[in-house]
Amino acid sequence: MKSVRFGFLALWFGLGANLPAAGPNVLFIMSDDLRPQLGCYGDSVVKTPHLDAFAKRSLRFDNAYVQSAICSPSRNSMLSGLRPNTTGLRGFGIRVRTVVPDVITLPQHFKQNGYHSRAFGKIFHIYDESMLGSEDDPESWSQPLQLPTVPVWGPKQNALRNRLIKEARAQGKQFNHPHDWPRAETWDDSDLPDDQMQDGNTAAMAVNFLQTRKGKDQPFFLAVGFLRPHLPFNAPRKYWNLYDPDKLKLPTFRQRPEGAPPWAVTQGIVKNYHNMPPFESIEESFLRRYLQAYLACISYVDACVGRVLAALEASGHADNTITVFLGDHGYQMGEYDSWGHKHSNFEISTRAPLLFHAPGMKLAGASSSQPTEFLDLYPTLCDLAGLDQPKHLEGKSFARLLDDPNASHRKAACSEMMRRGRLGRSIRTGDFRYTEWRNKQKQIVARELYDHRNDHKKGFLETENVEAQEEFVEIKRRLSKQLHQLVPHNTPSPK
Repeated sequence: MKSVRFGFLALWFGLGANLPAAGPNVLFIMSDDLRPQLGCYGDSVVKTPHLDAFAKRSLRFDNAYVQSAICSPSRNSMLSGLRPNTTGLRGFGIRVRTVVPDVITLPQHFKQNGYHSRAFGKIFHIYDESMLGSEDDPESWSQPLQLPTVPVWGPKQNALRNRLIKEARAQGKQFNHPHDWPRAETWDDSDLPDDQMQDGNTAAMAVNFLQTRKGKDQPFFLAVGFLRPHLPFNAPRKYWNLYDPDKLKLPTFRQRPEGAPPWAVTQGIVKNYHNMPPFESIEESFLRRYLQAYLACISYVDACVGRVLAALEASGHADNTITVFLGDHGYQMGEYDSWGHKHSNFEISTRAPLLFHAPGMKLAGASSSQPTEFLDLYPTLCDLAGLDQPKHLEGKSFARLLDDPNASHRKAACSEMMRRGRLGRSIRTGDFRYTEWRNKQKQIVARELYDHRNDHKKGFLETENVEAQEEFVEIKRRLSKQLHQLVPHNTPSPK
């Protein structure tokens, strides 16, 4: 039954009729804290040759949105097929199975249908003091998740961190929570080979796995999770040398959006690193170095992705592999004067890169502007692999966009965020972003409405909350109704 179904789908999408009856492999690559700052998304500064080349063989999604701009809830959502609105999972380090014990995750579904399911690096949220814990989902994998064998901290950072730990323990300090452990400096640019930092090590493990698949017929679901460009900004020095900090431009829109509630966005710089100066006295030279660090990490990830894609080609399986590359949410690097934060419902936080390749695509290298949710990945991969969709899925397959990027898909994408005891639910249409904030009693305490017909000119930034303006009364009413239909408010308590 599966082979018949996949054959039909293959012909429908122009994927070719000569694929193995077992169905296509899946290569699922994630990068942490990566916004759409890639050459293929129009950025003229960043150097991402491997992802740019991959985009020419893929469909690029220009308006793809995560369901929460935090690592753990974003990943739990896309991999379970459930909205944070359904599970109540909106914070760090909580497994989706704590609230939905019998959920069938995306890789688990493929495993149950005969796939060899493997994972390397950060897939579900990994959470302990070293960012190398075991907070994953064993039920999803055919073999246990494999983590990098090198520490998250670089050599310069480790020396400092070990000293700080020794000093803290001498003073009787107890480390009872991941956030209790001392953190080192924000970045490390040591002159090391790629594999001696985390993501290069992860890439090496994925390459080794692909080498073992030569000549094997059993299809695989391979998830590869790169930690960068998440803080700390660690990358081998050669990637830093690609950028001159003195030539990097700081964002021009640095103020809070006019009329936005005070909790809607965090201003300032991430503070819990050793070398962070007070934000009030921070110098532009430090911020330019900060930007350089972020870009260096993006280029490092790009090189790692290139190695994995080359290994896929060498394995002989590239012609029968669906390949996905994505960031788990956006990131703020100076926009709104927010440096290294993402916890918001704004465009800069919720919009993330998504590149999708299926063998034999008719329109390789095209782009789609249709609003798309990362929740849609699960049903799409089921469709293309000829697998039945689990009944619990809340996403919508975008498979038809592979043949027609302009086909109707969604009218809107939704996200949500907990901020200072308030839950903000947000809906993004082609022209507007509308957000409602409710307190613990589920009373509306603030609304936001941004007109992207004007704000789009400022590079996907929301700049002025127009919800109080009379001309938008009907638009606000319509968007509120649409939001409530997609994400009703009678949901589990936030966690």
